[in-house]
Amino acid sequence: MGIYVTHEMNRLKALYRSWAIPCEGQHVYDPRHRAEWLDKIREAGVRRRAEFFYQQLDALQTLRQQARRDLLAESRKHAATKLLCQIPSIGPIRAAQLVALIQTPHRFRTKRQIWTYSGLGLKTHDSGQYRYVEGQLRRSRKAQQLRGLNENHNHDLKNIFKGAATRASSCPGPFHDFYEALRAKGMKPTMARLTVARKIAAITLILWKKGVSFDAKHLKQQAA
Repeated sequence: MGIYVTHEMNRLKALYRSWAIPCEGQHVYDPRHRAEWLDKIREAGVRRRAEFFYQQLDALQTLRQQARRDLLAESRKHAATKLLCQIPSIGPIRAAQLVALIQTPHRFRTKRQIWTYSGLGLKTHDSGQYRYVEGQLRRSRKAQQLRGLNENHNHDLKNIFKGAATRASSCPGPFHDFYEALRAKGMKPTMARLTVARKIAAITLILWKKGVSFDAKHLKQQAA
């Protein structure tokens, strides 16, 4: 539902920009200022089209709020929701989405399986473990090369974990400290946020499988 709302918002801004009307920020969507924005459009037909776009946006936002309420109401029926909400940056909406998308944590035996399913698994390339040196077969010392994240995955789950990692990395808390420790070791920001996302996914699996509460000590655990 959020995708459709964003699409409608983009259509509105595109219409204003096509008539060279600057519309930065969120002010253009505010119902209190719509008459002011519509007056900037001189062509009656174009102004009428903008009015339709506003009506569609209002309808979608109403549906989105209703869907949000229904999602939260349904998620409260599951004990896992309360556990997952204890993870910093995993609020009621993200917890409800995780429960809906994963359904049961037992489908993943290890954290690496949930990483792969969520698009957080690292792809590596090995040009060959052995090579000939002076006529003899020897093991290559060349390290495996990283080729990015796995492409075949659940995009919704990836967005949840990446969004949670971005928020957790920028707000005070155990994940922020974890992120800063990675940066202090020389890790690039993008890789550090990915590591936080993978850690959040692993902790999600731990809490849900074992039915335990969140503890910052989980950040030091190596296995899910």
